[in-house]
Amino acid sequence: MMKLFETNITHQVSDFLNKNLQKINFYEEANQKIFGACGINSFFDNQPDFEILKEKISENHNIVKEPDRAEYGDFQTNDNLATKIAELLKETVPHPKVIIEPTCGKGNFIVASLKTFDTIEKVWGIEIYKPYIWETKFNILQFFINHPESRKPAITILHFNVFDFDFKQITQHHLSDEILIIGNPPWVTNSKLSSLESSNLPAKSNFKKHSGFDAITGKGNFDIAETITLMMFDAFQYSSGHFAFLVKNAVIKNVVFDQKQRQYKISHLQKHSIDSKKEFNVSVDASLFTCKLNTTPEYQCQEFDFYHHSFHTNKFGWVGNKFVSDIERYNLKNEIDGVCPFEWRQGVKHDCSAIMELDKVNGHYINGLKEEINLEDGLIYGFLKSSDLKNTVIKNTRKYTIITQKKIGQKTSYIQNDYPATYQYLLQHLSIFEARKSGIYKNKPLFSIFGVGDYSFKPYKIAISGLYKSYHFTLVLPQEDRPVMLDDTCYFIGFDKIEFAVYTVILLNSKTTEEFLKSITFSDAKRTFTKDILMRINILKLASIISKQEIEQQLIYLNDKYRLSLNLAAWEEFIKTATLKI
Repeated sequence: MMKLFETNITHQVSDFLNKNLQKINFYEEANQKIFGACGINSFFDNQPDFEILKEKISENHNIVKEPDRAEYGDFQTNDNLATKIAELLKETVPHPKVIIEPTCGKGNFIVASLKTFDTIEKVWGIEIYKPYIWETKFNILQFFINHPESRKPAITILHFNVFDFDFKQITQHHLSDEILIIGNPPWVTNSKLSSLESSNLPAKSNFKKHSGFDAITGKGNFDIAETITLMMFDAFQYSSGHFAFLVKNAVIKNVVFDQKQRQYKISHLQKHSIDSKKEFNVSVDASLFTCKLNTTPEYQCQEFDFYHHSFHTNKFGWVGNKFVSDIERYNLKNEIDGVCPFEWRQGVKHDCSAIMELDKVNGHYINGLKEEINLEDGLIYGFLKSSDLKNTVIKNTRKYTIITQKKIGQKTSYIQNDYPATYQYLLQHLSIFEARKSGIYKNKPLFSIFGVGDYSFKPYKIAISGLYKSYHFTLVLPQEDRPVMLDDTCYFIGFDKIEFAVYTVILLNSKTTEEFLKSITFSDAKRTFTKDILMRINILKLASIISKQEIEQQLIYLNDKYRLSLNLAAWEEFIKTATLKI
């Protein structure tokens, strides 16, 4: 194996080119020669490329270091996996005439398709990275050198940014042909590419139409592969054929979720889970997503193990107007799917943990910079993070935090007069606050925080981690007669009465709630729980399902373990309050 044009070329391909091109002087003639050998249209784009290649293949080749491909989200599909995917697809797509790979990389899917399907008449490959264009061409040529009797379709490999390419021109060429769109698009998000100053980006747009705050705080961050997937559906949903992409599981979930609104003409949605660590040496949950084009829209996706094709593991998607992760389980526990009468909130967001999060040692506060500081206690509250929410009841915290505002946007100038030591401490670290990248802090008062309001100061809270896969809820009690705060990886409901909080935590920790949540949450999601998920728990319905006897038994247990003294005297008031809030 050698390097040419910063890409790999085998000695066999190099010898073939050297032998067949040495007496040719013009690239047009060379293109005709190679087209006859392997079907690739315009192997050379211009005369200089042709002359450089002729010169290089007649010399000894220097090894060129492979460049960093992070900005392209580049996880190239290995030959073996590409071949297994093509073989799997042949079971449902036996006779494709057209192969389309919108981000073809080194061409492994194209070669696997040529190896697997004997009905191909046309191949289209698009790739932004020029060295991969060459490697794709070399790999195709290698395949036909080894398999000279194989059918040679017309092959076009184009050097294009996928977001600039008009795929409608392909649909117009193949209105009645059976097509197969296959590939492995970049596994990165738009924010990641932007941070790398990549040009491999679609035009900036809030393509899911999120509200301003959602767009700023994360929902506007989307996966590049998801965008390319939707581009393919826009261009080819009315074409006869099939679609097959290797993508992250989150992309598949998003596509199925959005299908209810977008109504793409796709059906037979399937997700075949792969071992990403084995195949790509990355810790990302990913699968082969397949579907049929130009059919009546469907809204559910069957899940399979890629390595055991007949093993159906699950089905997720839409049941009526509800999106669920496990349809079979959901049908057994969907009676509590509704609207929570109490509003779930996200914890405090400050993006400045080194300054705002404190430990307390021997009466002194210590920040994340290991600085020992003396501060007034007025703005300091006990603080819990996701990793702290392990027990059913929490009375004490290991950390503290500074709360500079009681509502979003509140002026913070009062701190200078009321808490001068705290103000001087914050001012001393002003540069760290100003370095916060999120746009939510732009044009806001000094030391602003988010995720704060009247609800933050409720004395009793029911909390759950958004990050961990635990379906356990925690009762958070006041610390030193002050409410405890949670960070923005946590979700909570606040109560003024401890009885209401305890009744709620008992209901939420029931087996009924756990089974329901397991049916609507995705274990591979970045956040297992979100506000949208938690707001679906109909606590009133739960209260009618869970027996009073079970609730009383749990009350006795909590009273005994955590030294509480509660009963059901406030139960009717709790039910009345919950009813009024709907």
